[in-house]
Amino acid sequence: MRELTAVEELIDGSASRFLVGAPDQGLRSRLTEFTVFGLKQAWACIFGASLLVVIFGAHLWYPANAGLARNDFLTIAAVVIQILMVATRLETLRELRVIVLFHLVGTVMELFKTGVGSWSYEAEGVLRVGAVPLFSGFMYAAVGSYMVRVYRVFDLRFARYPRRWITAVLAAAIYVNFFSHHYTVDARWVLLAAVVVIYGRCVMHFRVFRRRFRMPLVVAFLLVALFIWIAENIATWSHAWLYPSQLDGWHLVSADKLVSWFLLMIISVVLVAWVYKPMPPDTTGVLPRRNRA
Repeated sequence: MRELTAVEELIDGSASRFLVGAPDQGLRSRLTEFTVFGLKQAWACIFGASLLVVIFGAHLWYPANAGLARNDFLTIAAVVIQILMVATRLETLRELRVIVLFHLVGTVMELFKTGVGSWSYEAEGVLRVGAVPLFSGFMYAAVGSYMVRVYRVFDLRFARYPRRWITAVLAAAIYVNFFSHHYTVDARWVLLAAVVVIYGRCVMHFRVFRRRFRMPLVVAFLLVALFIWIAENIATWSHAWLYPSQLDGWHLVSADKLVSWFLLMIISVVLVAWVYKPMPPDTTGVLPRRNRA
């Protein structure tokens, strides 16, 4: 059983006491599981959701003549959110390591991608590296925060998880392709096929409230990529950044980006596996004492 943070322990205990009388079968049982699933997902997204709310709000209400540039405000807000996450024990220092690594990996990609014109930010503020405002790295960190939190709150287990060295090689190839496809052949479809082959047999087991559920890991990758794509549309509408085709007027981000986010999920999973070694399903059938809600 993966350890919960102190705040999560408090919430878990309160939720368990509230739900102790819920039926264990029938429609009400399924509704309880569905509700708890949604609440846990919302909890896992708290960093990314908070950052997205700030980006959305800044687009609507941040003063155009403010002394502090909007991009700098977003960077400061992201730092404050991250500090609060650790100070309030919503994230552990151990997890912060992988989140920082997400930040660095994302920032390097941002520097390259803005340099070749894949997307662009408004040229304002001083808290930036080149054309990349520092808040951009926190958007990648938000994905890392979600991944490590969802591991905890759903007690994720994996049947037939591939060897980690193989997944590391695949993740490295995906990351390199994000850069190299600008100069050589784009291997994303080959890499996508490799993901299906390598992860195709893997099944994710997760606990919601009383019951454990199963889902093919590739399907989980696709669902998370879809939600990131939706968040990306909100962010580009808020002018956090823009793709070249959106400069003359905003429109939905191309569905082709779903493939990019899908492949990014592989990098995310490999990085998180550095903190949490993928464990096989619990076959004892015993409900862990501290993960009942």
